[in-house]
Amino acid sequence: MAKKLTILATLLLLLSGCTDMTVEDFRGKQPEMRIETYFDGPTQASGIVRDRFGNLRRQFTVTMTGRWDGDVFVLEEDFVYDDGEQDRRIWRVRKDGESGYRATAPDVIGEAVGKVAGNALNWRYTLALPISGRVWHIDFDDWMFLQPDGVLINQAHMSKFGIRIGEIVLSFSKPAQAAVNEFEDAPARVVALP
Repeated sequence: MAKKLTILATLLLLLSGCTDMTVEDFRGKQPEMRIETYFDGPTQASGIVRDRFGNLRRQFTVTMTGRWDGDVFVLEEDFVYDDGEQDRRIWRVRKDGESGYRATAPDVIGEAVGKVAGNALNWRYTLALPISGRVWHIDFDDWMFLQPDGVLINQAHMSKFGIRIGEIVLSFSKPAQAAVNEFEDAPARVVALP
């Protein structure tokens, strides 16, 4: 019996995808990640959903707009999935001390709790997801890493009862027009040719 329990415990540990990575591991890394800066205005993303075996289940795009409403940062997300389904989520984000965030959304159970250090942000929350005609409460361990080129890479591990059931991988970028506007606003330079 003890041998069976040891095997079961080992299997659950492997399936849960435990990691000892903490957001503090990224302190000092650049560029600095701040939700209220990166997501201010329009942002785009493309993503995939994989099951616990690594099989691709869905693909999607997200168009987002972030704005301040008093001391609350409102982030509106519009999803379009490859099967034609569309979804919308509106986050209401508040600062929680120097390096923390708390957020709510209609399909988040309780609050999402986020911590940031350097170029990394880690969110933990439970999402009510409709799956096969039922609503499941799925736990998310959501990591975002801001890259020097402005791309934000996001990997979210999903679990139920501590067992890893899949992951979502996204790549965020700012729309091309934002880059054009930054170029147009740059001071003109005169280059003398020989």
